[in-house]
Amino acid sequence: MSGIHGLELRHLAALRAVAEEGSFGRAAQRLGFSQAAISQQIAGLERAIGQPVFDRPGGPRRAEITPAGRLLLRHAESILDRIDAAAEELDELAAGISGRLLVGTFQSVSVKLLPSVVGQVRAETPGVDIRLFETDDNDELVRRLAADELDLSFLIGPVTDERIETVELCQDPFVLVLPAETEMTAAAYPLADLAGRPMVGQQVSSCQNLIDGGLRAAGVSPNYVFRSNDNGAVQAMVRAGMGPAILPLLAVDPDDPGVRIRTLDPPLEPRTILVGQRCGRTRTPAAERFVKLAVRSCHSPR
Repeated sequence: MSGIHGLELRHLAALRAVAEEGSFGRAAQRLGFSQAAISQQIAGLERAIGQPVFDRPGGPRRAEITPAGRLLLRHAESILDRIDAAAEELDELAAGISGRLLVGTFQSVSVKLLPSVVGQVRAETPGVDIRLFETDDNDELVRRLAADELDLSFLIGPVTDERIETVELCQDPFVLVLPAETEMTAAAYPLADLAGRPMVGQQVSSCQNLIDGGLRAAGVSPNYVFRSNDNGAVQAMVRAGMGPAILPLLAVDPDDPGVRIRTLDPPLEPRTILVGQRCGRTRTPAAERFVKLAVRSCHSPR
């Protein structure tokens, strides 16, 4: 039993070639070896299993496989077929045309950036299986990356976890969303004028923490009368007159006729959009292409 563990793929390939060709000489030609080398490989195989795999009649007569050889050949064909399939899949993976890509995302990226990136990847490499996971919890996306539950993830920076390496995609400025009928003479809205005013905001999240931190730094205590982590719901409540909202530009629908978008004076520090992966992980060609397309998408007019 222990000897069979010493078998190598070359032994199995020789077994299959001789069985199919019926000749050590023709098997040698097929595999590109000398006849002596094929004989040595078959002899090594027989030593390993302790039984002959071919009856050798000599002369022009066909080499006949033995019962032990036939049993082993059945397993050899399965193994060699699996190796051939693995080689083909590895070639496809190296070419970036197959494999699975698990990507983390959050709401505004899912709406504004992700569709074009996914669409291009699927058009170029339809054999790549893309799976997406969405949450507005930046810490959860980082945790899933570190646990190898995601290959890549869009993130809000800065990311200080040493297990994660990132590529900066863009700066996403914060803007004020107001009802369309709001009277304004200046292009920028004074941040101080938000003090005490009813506002619409998000639930606690990485993005909302950045907004609230910026407001407090400017001496403004926000008065939220409605909160939702659905960007569309926030904008709808602004449109309904509940109050203005500060949102990152990626989270805003600029074509909504019921709102107007203004910059802030002074501006809040913009959020940084990143794409991250676990440190030390080799990107597949598909992942590499995904990152390049994400960078391109962020620098293209939207």
